[in-house]
Amino acid sequence: MKKNVLIIGLLVIAVVAVVQLKSRKNAASSDACPDGMCVLPFPSEKMMPEGAVVETAVEKSLPKLLDLGAGKCVPCKAMAPILDEMKETFAGQLDVEFIDVWETEGVGEKYGIRMIPTQIFYDADGNELFRHEGFYAREDMLAKWQELGYELK
Repeated sequence: MKKNVLIIGLLVIAVVAVVQLKSRKNAASSDACPDGMCVLPFPSEKMMPEGAVVETAVEKSLPKLLDLGAGKCVPCKAMAPILDEMKETFAGQLDVEFIDVWETEGVGEKYGIRMIPTQIFYDADGNELFRHEGFYAREDMLAKWQELGYELK
């Protein structure tokens, strides 16, 4: 009898733990992203210093636009067609990549992401040139590339 009570007690604790974990995950993946930005729980001291070189994520021959966001984030969804169009239009001139920080464990921390979407501009050598948090319109991104000395045609 004591064995059955112990087993039932452990099952109740396990069920409560699973429910807690699921509710935390659902809260983290909420579609509510006020002001065009979704805040992530990464402390600012984890941010990469400006001008940091990212060897593994940057192709050496082309400048790169890296967008870090999530598939369930409203402003990130709005950026998706813009990024797809830029990837196609500027193929051979610009490498455009999207990484889902909610699906890829550790990537948000690796890049020092505090809010999504975040766009990081890299030169062809992998040096970070500029970082923007929140929705970023196509025209604004192209103007920033031009300001950084890149003429995309």
